[in-house]
Amino acid sequence: MFNTKKFNEINDFLKKTSNSAKIVAISKNHSLESVLQAIDSGVYTFGESRVQEAQDKFSKLKENNPKIELHLTGPLQSNKVKTALALFDVFHTLDREKIAREFSKHRELIKNKKIFLQINIGKENTKSGIFPEDTKDFLFFLKNEMYISVYGLMCIPPFNEDPIYHFSKLKSLAVENNINELSIGMSDDYMKALPFNPTYIRLGTILFGKRL
Repeated sequence: MFNTKKFNEINDFLKKTSNSAKIVAISKNHSLESVLQAIDSGVYTFGESRVQEAQDKFSKLKENNPKIELHLTGPLQSNKVKTALALFDVFHTLDREKIAREFSKHRELIKNKKIFLQINIGKENTKSGIFPEDTKDFLFFLKNEMYISVYGLMCIPPFNEDPIYHFSKLKSLAVENNINELSIGMSDDYMKALPFNPTYIRLGTILFGKRL
């Protein structure tokens, strides 16, 4: 069940503090009924991690409601790129060369998409993404060889470390590379992300409850 009260509380806080962060309601592993409740509450920005699940829930919804903006917030398989480009509006997880090369095959489809580069900010073996020290070279590769425009950087800090350190590191990377947008902050740490002026905060559990 979607928590409309909590959504409104967070939105009101953002407005009161003049923070421009936009909430992405992470609906992965939650029912279509919960999504419909969220829409009834005035939510139009959703995040999904799997292409097939997103298709099942959002294909018809997007046809009937052009206000809906769908974000891919999970890893993307190369054989799902074309399908994902037809469905999603924003991609938070461009994380490797293979996906970049698949994106570049569909230039007409990507020209109106917002793409964020995922940085493996803690250099964890269990997470995907570009290592911080490789960011500049990878952005050069994307722009000059793949003709892909990157709007922002995204990261998921290590679970057992202070997220502020990693958000600060990502912010510095963005400044160094003339990038203005960040996708940082989830249910447990979004308040710590807000001082870094993210474009998006990705909220799932705090809005939808625990995943099914």
